[in-house]
Amino acid sequence: MKVGVLFTGGKDSTYALHIAYLQGFDVEVLLSIIPHYEYSMLYQRPVFDLLKLQAQSMKIPLLSIGLRERGNELHALYKLLLDAKKFFNIKGVFSGALLSDYQRMRYSIVAEKLGLKTYNPLWRIDQKRYMLELVENGIEFIILSINTYGIPLSFLGKKIELKDIYELLDRSKKYGFNPAFEGGECETFVVNAPLFKKEIFVKGKPVRVSQFEGYLKIEKYGFMG
Repeated sequence: MKVGVLFTGGKDSTYALHIAYLQGFDVEVLLSIIPHYEYSMLYQRPVFDLLKLQAQSMKIPLLSIGLRERGNELHALYKLLLDAKKFFNIKGVFSGALLSDYQRMRYSIVAEKLGLKTYNPLWRIDQKRYMLELVENGIEFIILSINTYGIPLSFLGKKIELKDIYELLDRSKKYGFNPAFEGGECETFVVNAPLFKKEIFVKGKPVRVSQFEGYLKIEKYGFMG
């Protein structure tokens, strides 16, 4: 079956894409909605140039749409899926939804209107096991922003290794944040994965916003080597 993947460039959507391939689906297109405002209940705000690098590395077309007004979020998703159905003949759509009923239900409602099946392979997965599984399956990611108490700002820009996952799991237990960052605690970006032909590098400067908030000010990026 031909499918599209709702793609943000972070760990969850990349792993959902990975699972789609493992299950034998034909991933025809990556689907990205890019809000031009700070906070959205449905979508992350990815860096478009970084998304293009990931799509090039995986040799999968990228179809995207910008979003300037909050009230148009579902309409934008409908238009994006409609275009994907028209131009790529997809029959279904994958998402990296983990816990949010708000996201999962709205994705499903819009897809259903277009006669598309929805797949949420990470839905209600054990959060701690999931974080270990990511690294064990070759999903290499960095942290672009931190928005919660308990995660050191030294993690900004760092490629997360297995030892870091164990530290984050310990900290999540101590400080009470979601171990998979499903509450918006961090934003991630995948620099390498089994489907990548080339690894991506991202360099920048950590910027402290408050005692427990910060982000990576991206200054340089590209393919390794």
